[in-house]
Amino acid sequence: MARALGVSFQQVQKYERGTNRISASRLFDVSRFLNVPVSYFFEDLTRDAVAARDEEVKVQFAGADDVDLGDDDDPMKRTESLELVQTYWRLPSDVVRGRVLEMLKSLVRSTPE
Repeated sequence: MARALGVSFQQVQKYERGTNRISASRLFDVSRFLNVPVSYFFEDLTRDAVAARDEEVKVQFAGADDVDLGDDDDPMKRTESLELVQTYWRLPSDVVRGRVLEMLKSLVRSTPE
């Protein structure tokens, strides 16, 4: 796994033990290596743990008027959105990305409301 992630095996051990935090992009790479969805790493979280973390985040952002942490329906906070953006940027070229973007826009235009 270390080789596939481009890090030392010691770094993987630090991730495993929780000595070092793992970034979102690295967690995504690990999920791809293990062939599991990113959500796999969060399946055992209890509601209490999530609520406690939400409170920590609220304290960190106290005073930030433009941050709305209570909107669970925000599509930009979904794992699916992250996966879509990451997949888009892995496309092989600007030309291909442009074509995919235009295709998505045409699908939106052609979909009845």
